Amino acid sequence: MTALDYRLLAMLQPWRQASAWRIALSGGLDSSVLLHLLASLARREVLPPLSAIHVHHGLQPAAEGWPEHCARLCAHQGIPLEVVAVQVSPGASLEQAARRARYAAFAERLGEGEVLLSAQHRDDQAETLLFRLLRGAGVRGLAAMPTGRALGRGSLVRPLLDVPRAELLAYAEAHGLSWVEDPSNADERFSRNFLRRRVLPLLAERWPQAAASLARSAAHLGEAQQLLGELAELDLLAARGRAPLSWLALPSLDLQAVCGLSEARQRNLLRHWLAPLTRLPDSDHWAGWSDLRDAGLDATPIWKLADGELQRADGRLWWLSGDWLQPLTAVDLACGSAQEGLELPGNGAVRVIGELPAGRWHLRYRRGGESLQLPGRGRRDLKRLLNELRVPAFVRPRLPLLFDGDELVAVANLVQSPRLGPDELRLYWSPPIGDRGLSW
Repeated sequence: MTALDYRLLAMLQPWRQASAWRIALSGGLDSSVLLHLLASLARREVLPPLSAIHVHHGLQPAAEGWPEHCARLCAHQGIPLEVVAVQVSPGASLEQAARRARYAAFAERLGEGEVLLSAQHRDDQAETLLFRLLRGAGVRGLAAMPTGRALGRGSLVRPLLDVPRAELLAYAEAHGLSWVEDPSNADERFSRNFLRRRVLPLLAERWPQAAASLARSAAHLGEAQQLLGELAELDLLAARGRAPLSWLALPSLDLQAVCGLSEARQRNLLRHWLAPLTRLPDSDHWAGWSDLRDAGLDATPIWKLADGELQRADGRLWWLSGDWLQPLTAVDLACGSAQEGLELPGNGAVRVIGELPAGRWHLRYRRGGESLQLPGRGRRDLKRLLNELRVPAFVRPRLPLLFDGDELVAVANLVQSPRLGPDELRLYWSPPIGDRGLSW
């Protein structure tokens, strides 16, 4: 085995028990070398089942022959190949759109516990760091590409990040490998190509170890980002606190706990918390957070972000997205006992648990002026009652209300009139969950 074989095997050791290894095969130099290395290792070592995935973007005529080239490479090595055609949505950055489509295809096809092996190398890491540095990225961005991360139901692993491209090229030439060249890689209108073809070679003339040094800096920044993540997790333990309404399973934080941190730790905490939920603004566009945090107690500030918004209510920060941001459709629905559940347009579902007595039962939302008879408390104004129960303002218009004719008898999940009798009879609402694809 070559030194490269040993290094690759050592790098992949933590994933030797994976259910499968799938190679992201573009047909270019890097992925072709990775395919050959793994096929060679599989003949000497017990490895997870190997297969390859080629994503066909269809963005240029030259790419039409790449699936066939990849098929020949895989057939020669006895490795199964899956070719996936994707549609790339047009946008400001074709590179970014193609990358999103490619990784979405990979994520969709990864089975439980499978590993996607991608062939990015040390020069790619240096290029990524320099590119993001020039865009003013923070520590998270400057940490560049991690060796491994979650992807779909499996993991993405980059086992060649410590290997320079020159070593991959030497391996390919020594083993007589063939590969395709992407014509778009020569187009210096793309920022990454300009860095790769013009800037990095110039730096290497003055500093021969420039790529290695940049990649090493990316690794240091990766460690710094890990420490910032661990600090954010500690802060989250205190900031999550106990939400007042257990059935309102929306992401939220205790505002006082967040504001008790330094401004730098506030931003670190919010970046960590919001990262799975939305694309975040750059460092120059966090005024929305300051405005939200510092607004008066009687204000209802909102910080709008790319995929949702933060609101402040009941002393907490709430993340809202999806249906929560859409106009609410008025309803007036007949309601019976023990129903499977009524879908409320853009507002989750509601059902009656137990047997309703005879009556003219129907569901609707607040219109103003409602009141409710409560055990031992007489008739109470609904607005004041919701204040007492600390129901956030954005929830109140959405609460399903149960009426018998014109009389309010129950507020979903909260209170009900003694007319409904035993506690086993109640009105239960499952609120919408936003855009996270989760089920409460």
